[in-house]
Amino acid sequence: MTIKLQQPLLPPEAPPENKNSRQQDAGAAFVLESKGEWFHAGFHLTTAIVGPTILTLPYAFRGLGWGPGIFCLTVMGVVTFYSYYLMSLVLEHCEKAGRRHIRFRELAADVLGSGWMFYFVIFIQTAINTGISIGAILLAGECLKIMYSSFSPDGPLRLWEFIAMVTLVMIVLSQLPTFHSLRHVNLVSLFLSLAYTFIVVGACINAGLSKNAPPRDYSLEDSKFSVVMSAFTSISIIAAIFGNGILPEIQATLAPPVTGKMLKGLIMCYTVIFITFYSAAVSGYWVFGNKASSNILNSLMPDDGPALAPTWLLGLGVIFVLLQLFAIGLVYSQVAYEIMETQSADVNQGMFSKRNLIPRIILRSLYMIFCGFFAAMLPFFGDINGVVGALGFIPLDFILPMLLYNMTYKPSRSSFTYWINVVIMVVFTGVGLLGSFSSVRKLVLDASKFKIFSDDVVD
Repeated sequence: MTIKLQQPLLPPEAPPENKNSRQQDAGAAFVLESKGEWFHAGFHLTTAIVGPTILTLPYAFRGLGWGPGIFCLTVMGVVTFYSYYLMSLVLEHCEKAGRRHIRFRELAADVLGSGWMFYFVIFIQTAINTGISIGAILLAGECLKIMYSSFSPDGPLRLWEFIAMVTLVMIVLSQLPTFHSLRHVNLVSLFLSLAYTFIVVGACINAGLSKNAPPRDYSLEDSKFSVVMSAFTSISIIAAIFGNGILPEIQATLAPPVTGKMLKGLIMCYTVIFITFYSAAVSGYWVFGNKASSNILNSLMPDDGPALAPTWLLGLGVIFVLLQLFAIGLVYSQVAYEIMETQSADVNQGMFSKRNLIPRIILRSLYMIFCGFFAAMLPFFGDINGVVGALGFIPLDFILPMLLYNMTYKPSRSSFTYWINVVIMVVFTGVGLLGSFSSVRKLVLDASKFKIFSDDVVD
């Protein structure tokens, strides 16, 4: 059955002050400058979605099993592609009406006609983006520690020192002034994601066929309650992996008119998603079953016993993951930079003028130091991110786009499009609530393992 998307009703005429206010908006003029092509948007989207979190997919399958795991992965992929496409249509519609929105919060407030929605979206976006930036620095520090430990098992350097090194690099990279200026970085990021995925898949196949292959058990937990909780935790993990929460900001980097460009970018991104997500999930779960670690690299390099693949190959994979984490941290920092630039920069002076350059260096450096400090202090941030993902990604990526489309295009209540959007909103509201509960439960169960400024990341 095909879905026939409705033609939009014309919105009210754009307010005359919109253009003038945008001309005085340094966040729009500098950070979100609109110069990109559709393939640049594809690079940005791929970096925002296809990251080292895909190495968690075999772990997510632990709570679901083969059939439900493949089913949930497929449903999440279809729903998020549909969701992002609907949001791009809403943004294109607003642009044609003279109200080009370059921020998620402005789009939501305009379409829904509610001032509180502006603050709701900015709060959720800030929580997600800061959380991912902290997580990227933490994981990059862990990658450095893994490489260091392989050469010097009893070396004196601790995890927080590697996090400090990563933070210094991020401070330097954060001075790239605009989202558009990351296009080459994100192209490299796309190839890095393919590279370490192929390495991990090859390593898993090698491990599964070797004489040292681990015993495989695909059974779920014993109690029905634990099975249900694990399933919803796994669903939340998959939803968070597909989420990005910054599609309007990515579309803002496109040179107008933007009609049709984001769809091409989405097709590029989801081609990479199809290749990487399924291969990593299936190969990792096939080898390790319900013993798969939350990072499949840890399963391939167990603490006890030899590595299950050539160590040089796994080391190369770790290096590729480390390099891509820098790109991910940069992409998810752009909303924070845009907010800071809007408040601190003078659009009437040049992007690299002394008046704008000095505040940019100071504010972005402080933001990265903040993220680095929390990464070092809370090396159990993965559990916290599970809660943030359920409460953040699901509203922004699975609920709001459908609501915005129905409010903008006003499809008939008897139409298939209207009801599929309503069903998606209702189902994922329930998934978000149950996922939040299960993630909080895991946070409580793991609380005894938490130690501030620990040298180990809680699995």
